[in-house]
This record gives sequence, C-alpha cells and structure tokens, in this order.
Amino acid sequence: MCRSRGGLTTKVDALVDARGLPIRIVSTAGQVHDNRAVPALLDGLTADTVVVADKGYRAHWITATIEERQATPNNAVTSNRKQRDCFSKGLYREGNRIERFFCRMKQFRRIAPRYEKFTANDLAMLKLAAIRLWLGTYEFTP
Repeated sequence: MCRSRGGLTTKVDALVDARGLPIRIVSTAGQVHDNRAVPALLDGLTADTVVVADKGYRAHWITATIEERQATPNNAVTSNRKQRDCFSKGLYREGNRIERFFCRMKQFRRIAPRYEKFTANDLAMLKLAAIRLWLGTYEFTP
C-alpha cells in the first residue's frame, strides 16, 4: 500500500468496454490524482473509439492523447474551458457503466473490504475478479 495524508491507501482506475467488462485495471497511490493513470489505461487505444470519461479526465494533454490515436473524447465540459468541444449527452450517460463495473467488483467478498495489505496482492485479486466477470458473460446456461 502507499502512504497518503489519510494513511495507507490505494486507488483503482479501470477502463471498461461498452458492455461494462474490464479491459484494463490500474492501481495507484491514494494521494495521486486520477488522471495519472491515463497513460497506462489508454495504452492500447484503437482508432474509431469513443472514450467517455468524467470531468476529472478533461485535461488538455488527455484530450490530445486520445485524439492523436484517432479516437474521439467525450468528456463533460468544465466551466473554466474557453473552447467548447463536441459533447454528446447521450454518450455521456453510457459512462455509468464504469460505476456499474465497480459495483459488480464489490460483490466479490475479498475485494469489497480490501483486506489485502500489499498493492500487488490487491491488484491481483481485482484482476481475478475481472476474469470472473468476463467468464460469467460467456458461460452457457441452458
């Protein structure tokens, strides 16, 4: 775990697809801003992808990173921006899939109380739960 002002904490950032299934999961220190995980999350971003994110991910360098990979950013417009970019409210509503993903992850008994003492072990448990979510979508039930 990492030490922050509030004690030993970590943050989990994730990238999910249109069905809410995880593509990448990154763990960072608790005191680090959320947008520091963006390079790791957008590492394999393909062209013609729409990236839906919150206002916290609305930095110029994040938008530039997405656009240089021929993808389209769709973040909520912050009030301090002078240039208003294209924004779709309909697509932005689909951003709740990440929230639903985290709710499904918390259904796993080992992850919700965050018993793991080390970041590597915590990340391993998160990835195992993510694998279980993927397998659950491809299970055959008669």
